[in-house]
Amino acid sequence: MQRLLIAAAAILVLAAAVHCTAQQEKGYWRAASNTASSITGDIAISDAKLTVNFTSFPLAPIRSLKPAEVSSVFDTDVNTAGPGMLYRLSVPASKRFLHRNTLCGSDDTHWMATYLSSRTLQVAFFSGDDEPVFTMDAISNSRRVCGTYSFVR
Repeated sequence: MQRLLIAAAAILVLAAAVHCTAQQEKGYWRAASNTASSITGDIAISDAKLTVNFTSFPLAPIRSLKPAEVSSVFDTDVNTAGPGMLYRLSVPASKRFLHRNTLCGSDDTHWMATYLSSRTLQVAFFSGDDEPVFTMDAISNSRRVCGTYSFVR
């Protein structure tokens, strides 16, 4: 019985951590990096959608990313990085944004990883049906990483 209670408590803590991380990312974000300014412009994240250039796409939180996973995608120190978040979404390759750019070239975009640090949100988009592998080696050799973007509040 005690093991069952401990397991239930651990699940609740994990669910709360995922919820808190995702909740902090909600809202309107202004493009801060060159890639964000030239491709997506400003974005908005809500409970169930990502809005890019006045077009909304369904969004589903999948899991929290560990600091080492965040460090593999974004330019952060693994010792100081906090958790990130992985989302599932579907942005067709045919969808054009600013300057007629796409998120993943000729591939559909299926994944979004985020990392929040202070008032800056880092976002990476990925193609492919399978969940991205978040290790330094996998990310550096992956053709599924579509691009990384920075946004501020």
